[in-house]
Amino acid sequence: MDKKDLFNQFVAFTTAVHQVTHELTQNVKIDNITPVQYKILEYIKVSQPVTPTEISDCQHMSLPNTSRELRKLQERKFIEKISDTEDRRKHYVCLTKTGEKIMEDAFACIEERFQQLIQYSSKKDLEDIHNALNILDEKVFNTKS
Repeated sequence: MDKKDLFNQFVAFTTAVHQVTHELTQNVKIDNITPVQYKILEYIKVSQPVTPTEISDCQHMSLPNTSRELRKLQERKFIEKISDTEDRRKHYVCLTKTGEKIMEDAFACIEERFQQLIQYSSKKDLEDIHNALNILDEKVFNTKS
């Protein structure tokens, strides 16, 4: 396969992923949380513990904006900051029990929508999707160890 064609297919795929992600997470309501705060909580949920810099980089936000949003989430007791035991200047961010609960609720809503998307998929289709996601994780996104 031509690598340029593969790249174009990948760009179209990632665009579709963003669109489906938007549709799945649209209208997931959590106690007056902004969309930016939701994306931060979602990232923390799947990647914790994380540093504010990692959040800033992943969310394409300036570090001061990230810090402001983290402070708001900490005030609402959704997250907690933990100091690094070896370098007290470094902090990690994790969800609190309250934060875990609201993200479990949000993911339950998203899962229900996802199940609707795949409800007519055959067992073979589901296996193919599973295998495709594993290959993407391993070969493109590098999330597998």
